[in-house]
Amino acid sequence: MLGNHRNTLEITKDSEISQRADCIVGVGANKACVDLHGKLVEHIRSRGRLRFAIAVRHINFVFYGSGNPELQLTDPTEMVFRKSDFVSSRTVALRCDAAAIDLPREMIRLLQNPNTIGSLQIEALQEWASTNEVPQIEFS
Repeated sequence: MLGNHRNTLEITKDSEISQRADCIVGVGANKACVDLHGKLVEHIRSRGRLRFAIAVRHINFVFYGSGNPELQLTDPTEMVFRKSDFVSSRTVALRCDAAAIDLPREMIRLLQNPNTIGSLQIEALQEWASTNEVPQIEFS
């Protein structure tokens, strides 16, 4: 796990990745695009703003992105967060203000250990702000 891609950040259900997968920061996730809550999907498709919080042990990293009506959110394995406007079945958010390269290097080092557990919280900003419905995705 390199975490040095400048335009995307990815979390996957896959347990193993290749050395070329420089955007992946989490493996073995318990959710992917297709598993996102219906209200969250509605928010994303209505161009809603999103807050993403990654936590690994004592390190937290927050970034923001936007939804788009064209986002399919149908991938059964992956979630990708992009700085660009590129749309695919695995894209969760566009125009994000961070990518894998922006994560703290200590966080990436911790995630290189297969025993380290991380989490990603996705929060819809404005509408759909009920804290008991903020999904948490775990990965290693």
